[in-house]
Amino acid sequence: MDRDTLTVIALLREAVASSELSQAGFARALGTSASRISTYLSGGTRPSAHFLIRAERLGRALGACAERRMMSAPATATAMRTYLLAGETEWVWRMLLQGRDHLALSLADQSDQALAAAWEATPATTGSMEWDALLAALAAHEFERAGLEAPPWALIDPLSESWMPEHPFLGPERVFAQTPDWLRRCNIYVPERDLVTA
Repeated sequence: MDRDTLTVIALLREAVASSELSQAGFARALGTSASRISTYLSGGTRPSAHFLIRAERLGRALGACAERRMMSAPATATAMRTYLLAGETEWVWRMLLQGRDHLALSLADQSDQALAAAWEATPATTGSMEWDALLAALAAHEFERAGLEAPPWALIDPLSESWMPEHPFLGPERVFAQTPDWLRRCNIYVPERDLVTA
């Protein structure tokens, strides 16, 4: 194997290690398949320069988030999935909003855009199409508020059927009336005050 190919393999291995994700998880974060990453890491196929630069950048960003105990998009989705499987909806909400709050802090910190880059990483599914859509909608909204383009994974079509998570004390009419327009456009209905903070 030639020296340049070995260098590319080393850079990709370092990016995977920095991300603190599994190889398959890192592939998903980059929007590619585990088998494709595998061929890059074996030297069987050479990635484009664009792919390599993106892999290095996202690997560093995900690692920086983990080091600072900040949630990235993949970490938020994983935490949500854990609590969804346990049937602990209150904690699903907490993880969702904590992740969103960490994204907002990252976007506000102009001195270190590496943390915000961790939200460009495509998350795994939470196990629920509706919760996936809500996570995407919140992320897209935060990027928009910061005047930045949202990552592709956060740009979703509206749900085909409207979704209104059960509310402890508001009826459907009040939930509908108190849902912000940007969330209604996704066919998701959650009162704005429920999205204030984790």
